[in-house]
Amino acid sequence: MNYKDRQTADSYYEASRSLTVQAPQLEGAVKADVVVIGGGLTGSSTALCLAEKGVSVALVESRHFGWGASGRSGGQIINGYAAEQSTLEKLVGFDTARELWDHSLAAVEFTRERIIRHQIPCDYESGYLHVGVKKRHAAELEEWIEHLDKKYDYSVMSWHDKQGLAEILGSDLYCGGVSDPGSGHLHPLNYSLGMSLAAQQAGASLFENSPVLSVTPSTLAGGESGYLVRFEKGEIRCEQVVYACNAYLDNLEPDLRKQIMPVGTYIVATEPLGESTARGLISNNAAVSDTNFVLDYYRCSADHRMLFGGRVSYSTLEPRKLSLSLEKRMLRVFPQLAGTKIDYAWGGFVAITRNRAPHIGRLPGGQLFAQGFSGHGMALTGYVGSLLANAVMGDHATLQCYEQIPHQTFPGGPKLRTPALVAAMAYHRLLDYR
Repeated sequence: MNYKDRQTADSYYEASRSLTVQAPQLEGAVKADVVVIGGGLTGSSTALCLAEKGVSVALVESRHFGWGASGRSGGQIINGYAAEQSTLEKLVGFDTARELWDHSLAAVEFTRERIIRHQIPCDYESGYLHVGVKKRHAAELEEWIEHLDKKYDYSVMSWHDKQGLAEILGSDLYCGGVSDPGSGHLHPLNYSLGMSLAAQQAGASLFENSPVLSVTPSTLAGGESGYLVRFEKGEIRCEQVVYACNAYLDNLEPDLRKQIMPVGTYIVATEPLGESTARGLISNNAAVSDTNFVLDYYRCSADHRMLFGGRVSYSTLEPRKLSLSLEKRMLRVFPQLAGTKIDYAWGGFVAITRNRAPHIGRLPGGQLFAQGFSGHGMALTGYVGSLLANAVMGDHATLQCYEQIPHQTFPGGPKLRTPALVAAMAYHRLLDYR
């Protein structure tokens, strides 16, 4: 897949989107207090929250708004992080892990609140189901729900054994599962575009097809220290820069690039199944994912298609026979869908960190950044945008718990880090079969 061309994604979301952002290419000398780089959810939310505070902000996107992971993902709005709470406890201690958990709950609520406030037509539905393929997975889920109940006072989740799970899912593959009514799912592209439009309406200046060539320290007109952001056809001098590029950072900021790796993830969408068939697959219309390291995740769309995601590529190369391989995974879960037409197959890149915890904070020069949500960012990215906006205004308190998370660069250097990751992930993939 040539990910530089939006249309090659062949996304169901692109075909069914109801919103469009109109933004020019950046040309000439533009004035702004803050430049936010990246037109996904992190960037759009940061720009929106700054514009609401009266800040002059330019939101710049190298391709099209919603082009990246924010507009291609599985659309799951779920609490927590890709790193388990038990992992975070080891990394930062329980008190900070608890603060991080509370932020994740606030992220889900932030998403709901923004959808309502800006009347974003993104088909939000409540409900999430986490399922285990093997008995040991089910046992781990039972331990997980008990841990969150006792340690984090999160008591809304329900446990389902194999028989109880069969009443929700039209599949006998799983040994048990946990339902969470506090989470949900939506149309990610419409939500992302809705946030970009809200930022534009609040007063932010939006520019697309405007890749940033460089960011360098500069002296502003009043003698204050700032930054010069250069583009092919123009430039912006500003007081602050926020990096919200995630997997598409490229080499713009090498120190940040060392902390993340782009990983391809892929989805297919079936033809419309009809409401009765769709409810026979997922009776409560929840989003679902399993607990494998290379997991399957799926849900039904508003027009009753099965959207089924799985497969990953750590080499950045699209898997061969993508549609066929994902269809095979889907039929393992729902054999009754045999013969169902696949209408769309697409993919994109997410950025992972070594510990799967998000990488958020400040560079030595003071610029802000957020990246490495590790496939768990649909709710968190928008919320973190509000925290970044607060930090621009001088309130860094809410970012401190994220800055306490220790991160390591990926080993191997520019040429060997991808092969090293492929080998490591192959080992973890084998563990799924144990």
